[in-house]
Amino acid sequence: MSRVVVVGSINIDLVATVDRFPRAGETVPGRGLHRYPGGKGANQAVAAARLAAATMLLGAVGDDAFGGEMLAFLASMAVDLHHVRVQPGMPTGMALITVCEGENTIVVVPGANATVAAGAIEAMQLRADDILLCQLEVPIDTVAAAIGHARRCGATSILNPAPALAAADRVVADCDLLILNEVELSTFARLSIGDDTPLPVIAHAAQRLRAFASQIIIVTLGRRGAIVSLSDRWIHEPGRNAVVVDTTGAGDCFCGALAAALARGAMIEAAVKFANAAASIAVQRMGAGPGMPSLNEVEPLLFAS
Repeated sequence: MSRVVVVGSINIDLVATVDRFPRAGETVPGRGLHRYPGGKGANQAVAAARLAAATMLLGAVGDDAFGGEMLAFLASMAVDLHHVRVQPGMPTGMALITVCEGENTIVVVPGANATVAAGAIEAMQLRADDILLCQLEVPIDTVAAAIGHARRCGATSILNPAPALAAADRVVADCDLLILNEVELSTFARLSIGDDTPLPVIAHAAQRLRAFASQIIIVTLGRRGAIVSLSDRWIHEPGRNAVVVDTTGAGDCFCGALAAALARGAMIEAAVKFANAAASIAVQRMGAGPGMPSLNEVEPLLFAS
């Protein structure tokens, strides 16, 4: 089976639950405070590994207690950490997350993630059958180097352009497969996309982003499922019923699950269905990394549908 190779961030998530989000300048009481393993790169790697994909992560942690905690957690999830560096004198990345009725706001402080350098990419030794998965919580130059390296090696590159940065246009145009949500689509397509935007309008906006004929663009839509934009058509994968507890990491679960399915040789329609099912489980649990489902949990949903 092909490998999933993730280049991305490793964070500790501090999650506060509230009855409502504060307005600017306002203080609101919190109902609880939790600490979870997180970071988009780590989350996506854990999602892929939990779904039985051989998974390698390239990233960095600080030489603090949080760094040791993250390395131990990732190792326990069977993620290959040979390309994760411990950066002396640097803090591990941290995300400050507020959760209200299943929705969230997030502030990310990069810490050691900012030191993940483009020069480390060649050491990954990608194979032609590998699936490369990147996000934007490490430097854009590093992401660009990874996608370029994948192209030279014949590997498939997937980019989840989050957080949405307009400066990332060049990597959005270079990847083989782009996975983004409505907010990120709005940024890169220069359009206003919302929860009530008709599906054909979203599909047309995704089509506008296509940089070359074979590039696949997937727009995740939460409860509405996902749209897959191909060169000659678009497909809607409906959402699944779920009692939403925490959406933190749901997009990461989708990305990691999709990569795992492609690594097993699934066609894109089947891979999206699999990823959608996995994400519907993740939103029913608190915490990003620990909330990723196993293959034994996802497969029954597919057989039942």
